[in-house]
Amino acid sequence: MRLQSAIFDMDGTLVDSMGMWRTLGSVLAENHGAVPPPGLDRQVASLGLWEGTAYCKQIFDLPETVEELVQEIWGRIEHFYRYEVRPKPGLIQFLSILKMEGVWMYVATATDRPLAEMALKTAGIDGFFRGIVTSREAGQEKRDGPAVYERALRRLRSNKKDTVVFEDALHALRTACAAGFRTAAVYDPSEPNQEEMRRLAEYYIQSFQELTEKA
Repeated sequence: MRLQSAIFDMDGTLVDSMGMWRTLGSVLAENHGAVPPPGLDRQVASLGLWEGTAYCKQIFDLPETVEELVQEIWGRIEHFYRYEVRPKPGLIQFLSILKMEGVWMYVATATDRPLAEMALKTAGIDGFFRGIVTSREAGQEKRDGPAVYERALRRLRSNKKDTVVFEDALHALRTACAAGFRTAAVYDPSEPNQEEMRRLAEYYIQSFQELTEKA
């Protein structure tokens, strides 16, 4: 893998966190003594935080306001990033190799900056990156366009032919590919379309651990 700079997604790519995001509906239901119905987490994830919370309030007839319930969920997310989040297996060794080879690295994430900074520090990988740019800061979600990658690229003072974008989600990988970036697909069980990921990406990483063991 020849590269001068690298742009990494965070959730599901650098850290094992997608399981937390995918179970927020069930956690909320169980916290209030309700039994989550089949498909709840998928529905909540598709709606987003506020609309998904409002959906839970409605189906479980919860007395709290949507804002109070969102704060409850937000507390769970913050606790996870502050105390529980871990790097993907083999990641630290992989990042160490890149750093030793002089590769400049940046994080481009949909997660808001305070949580992203917290997660990288808890996972013990914050020192590898020259900075973070978020989708909110870039003014565009990854599924809508490559603004977050373009901003990271400018901060790295690099170019697309020497930069690899690492992503675990198909919609984000498609965006990076369409914008002319070289890409590496990183396996995460939250993404069901692995064959399409393999087809699109220049590189496919089943696990960082396997990658570094072969090095």
